[in-house]
Amino acid sequence: MTEELIIDLFTESIKTILVLSAPLLLSGLLVGLIIAVFQATTQIQEATLAFVPKIVVVFLVLILTGSWIINSLVEYTNYVLGLIDLIIY
Repeated sequence: MTEELIIDLFTESIKTILVLSAPLLLSGLLVGLIIAVFQATTQIQEATLAFVPKIVVVFLVLILTGSWIINSLVEYTNYVLGLIDLIIY
């Protein structure tokens, strides 16, 4: 196992993690920002007002992007399993 292979595997794994988690994180961030502005303008300081909508939106985005996430993970797994020959020999 060469250093180049290790760096390539590490780079590909970080890229996969960032790309697959981006829709969930960005949707939660956007909803949190909208709710924070709403709370600041109305001066309502209720914790569940910020928490529940974020969970609902993240679940909806997960439902919408779930098949894409699974397909990407399967492609990455096939890529890693394809490297086993290079690692062993």
